[in-house]
Amino acid sequence: MPTPILMPALSPTMTEGKLAKWSKKEGDTVKAGDVVAEIETDKATMEVEAVDEGKLGKILVPEGTENVAVNTPIALILNEGEDASALTQAAAAPAPKPAAPQPTPQPAAKPAAAAPRPQAAPAPARPPAAAPASIGDGVRVFASPLARRLATEANIELAAVAGSGPHGRIVKSDIEAALASPGRKAAAPALRGPAVGAPAAAQTAVPMIQAPFQLPAGQFTELPLSTMRKVIARRLQESKQTIPHFYLTVDCEIDGLLALRQQLNAKSDAYKLSVNDFVIKACGMALAKVPRANAIWGGDRIYLNQSCDVSVAVALDDGLITPVIRGADGKGLAVISNEMKELAGRARQGKLMPEEYQGGAFSLSNLGMFGIKEFAAVINPPQGSILAVGMGEQRPVVKGGALAVATVMSCTISCDHRVIDGAIGAQLLDAIKKLIEDPLTMLL
Repeated sequence: MPTPILMPALSPTMTEGKLAKWSKKEGDTVKAGDVVAEIETDKATMEVEAVDEGKLGKILVPEGTENVAVNTPIALILNEGEDASALTQAAAAPAPKPAAPQPTPQPAAKPAAAAPRPQAAPAPARPPAAAPASIGDGVRVFASPLARRLATEANIELAAVAGSGPHGRIVKSDIEAALASPGRKAAAPALRGPAVGAPAAAQTAVPMIQAPFQLPAGQFTELPLSTMRKVIARRLQESKQTIPHFYLTVDCEIDGLLALRQQLNAKSDAYKLSVNDFVIKACGMALAKVPRANAIWGGDRIYLNQSCDVSVAVALDDGLITPVIRGADGKGLAVISNEMKELAGRARQGKLMPEEYQGGAFSLSNLGMFGIKEFAAVINPPQGSILAVGMGEQRPVVKGGALAVATVMSCTISCDHRVIDGAIGAQLLDAIKKLIEDPLTMLL
């Protein structure tokens, strides 16, 4: 039998991706280690290497296909001695399920298990997740995360929707088609109806999403969402809806930092320090001074990061990515500068490995180079905080009771109040300020 090439899981949280490009064509010889395709995830484009040898007999998923579930067969490799007839036999064989979930233990049979259920009975234990849901009698329904969310918002029972995706997977267009159907089956509304005893007309379930937005023809240009843009939209909406943000701001005088930066840059051509490099170092050292702030939210507990890692936001054409400077407290400024330049360059090329942009408990976002004076950044869950840095500008300040002029940079930290209390956030921001205003302490 031909050997299938499966859609790989390129990170622990990946459930689907886009098959961006095929590097081999049907009929090409494939050796172990050859790059056969490129997969686009939410953060980067990764190369897929073959693990078996043979001939690429058939491409099952064309390049450009989005929402391809992990473990879905995307191509077939003919083994030695096999010809095209083996592909026909493979096509006739039952297709494997894409998600390969662990079997769910079935509860003991109940006397009334075969009795029909009421039509509107919901599945109370079904969480909105990317994994296939188990509905009532143990039947599994495969649906994309977006389709699952749209179905929940519109009170649509997933079991009543026919999937048009790979192996019957329910996708966004299936939910939109179900919305347009006049006789669609809706799940019972939860905690949204009027009070008990209200007139029957007032108890009709109202869909939570509207019909597709209609725009005047020719007035707008449609910009399709990339995989990265979809994930950014979902995660930032989740952040603002579920994380109790609070914000703290300080002004940092950076004349001493600018002078030290100029002196250090004049000493060698092996590095080119930026203000952001100093801020990364200051954040790493501040996390070491206030370890309670180096934390993430774990649902029912808080996790403290043992390494002072700083995730740094890098702008891309269609979003942003946060490569991580690991152990920033213990690295020199030149090392941080060169590492940041290398990570940012590969980030813009889509060549970062997942371990280079995942993890950490603290992020840094600097918009000073765009002339932004001050802003508040959105926390990247499950991290506990993010620092927003504005531009350095000359402002009037009072020194020794007299008016003076100093170069001042505003820094605002956004904290998850479930993880970091106000006093802890203030201690962290104060530690960052002191390091920035006395940059020689970063060289000790």
